[in-house]
Amino acid sequence: MGTQETRQTQESYEPGRGTGRRALLGAAVLGAGGAVLGLPAAARADERHGGGGYQSLPKPTVIGHRGASGYRPEHTFGSYELALDLGAHVVEAGDLVPTKDGHLVCRHEPEIGGTTDVSAHPEFADRKTTKTLDGVATTGWFTEDFTLAELKTLRAVERIPATRQRNTIYNGRWEIPTFEEVLRWQDEQTRKRGRQVWIYPETKHPTYFRKLGLGLEERVAKLLRKYGKDKKNSPVIIQSFEPSSIQRLNKLVGNPLVVLLSAAGTRPWDFVEAGDPRTVADLVKPEGLEWIASYAQGIGPTLDLVIPKDASGNLTTPTTLVADAHDAGLILHPYTMRNENTFLPTNFKKGTDANAYGDVFGAFKAYFGTGIDGVFSDNADTALLARADFLNG
Repeated sequence: MGTQETRQTQESYEPGRGTGRRALLGAAVLGAGGAVLGLPAAARADERHGGGGYQSLPKPTVIGHRGASGYRPEHTFGSYELALDLGAHVVEAGDLVPTKDGHLVCRHEPEIGGTTDVSAHPEFADRKTTKTLDGVATTGWFTEDFTLAELKTLRAVERIPATRQRNTIYNGRWEIPTFEEVLRWQDEQTRKRGRQVWIYPETKHPTYFRKLGLGLEERVAKLLRKYGKDKKNSPVIIQSFEPSSIQRLNKLVGNPLVVLLSAAGTRPWDFVEAGDPRTVADLVKPEGLEWIASYAQGIGPTLDLVIPKDASGNLTTPTTLVADAHDAGLILHPYTMRNENTFLPTNFKKGTDANAYGDVFGAFKAYFGTGIDGVFSDNADTALLARADFLNG
């Protein structure tokens, strides 16, 4: 890599240096201006949102899933800033996994073979290994086997290139951000944009990492305290698929907390490890939701828990989850809305190309109609237009 290219890559990941202009240009090309300008007056009026805690966020809340991962490699400052440029109310920055020397970095999984260029680094060829991650044999390169300095020599790449080939032109542009860099970036973006920027980090595989002596919750809490973001009204919502991680965080910080819920028949991995027989189907019952509400403020269910699909993949009748969660005092931020046919219910697919965009606005209408409080989306501009349609009736 030449000197100029190296400098440009470094500038593009560093908070406040380059990403904003490039992302804004990308947003213009994508028609993102329409997403913001098309909002109804009520939505525009709440632009300076979030000053009074999570309940003051606009509803339904649009959460940029790993940033703007429909358009940029996920969990990069390019993706995060584009999500803000597109108008996302909150940015999921990021999925937190530790390094060998105890730093928290933002990657979808601890295995980084699919989200970085590590396989192109011969100096790390001997780090490739197979580990059992939450009961599943996984082969690749793992963040806990690298120091932060080593990870900083890698660059992010598109995670699903077969589906999002256009995103691959950005491969190699951005480094792996640390959570501490994200917290500083959040403050800078808040000043720059004149509104409070919210983030929504997740503790990934906390039981797995605690067994390795790399407990996540204490590290998250320490950084939040360092930056004064560990309070009830702090603009940081923390989520996890493991209830015990949220329970632990509830004792360490005052932040709003959310329990993520996968498919109904699955069990959280910490339940498996502890011998707890409950499944997600148990947790979405009123008594399960009351239990979650004793230590958390919300749930992040898969969309199928809100509206199940039939055997053909078509949406059926909504469940009572929204009403039951609200009765328990919980907010709901289900995941994940994406524009491509391959991710949409069968009755909202268009044409035969799995990678083409389907009737995503129809799908948004169905999900927003259930009364959810927000949604994770890879395409914040699309989500905001759908939200405007919904608010306009």
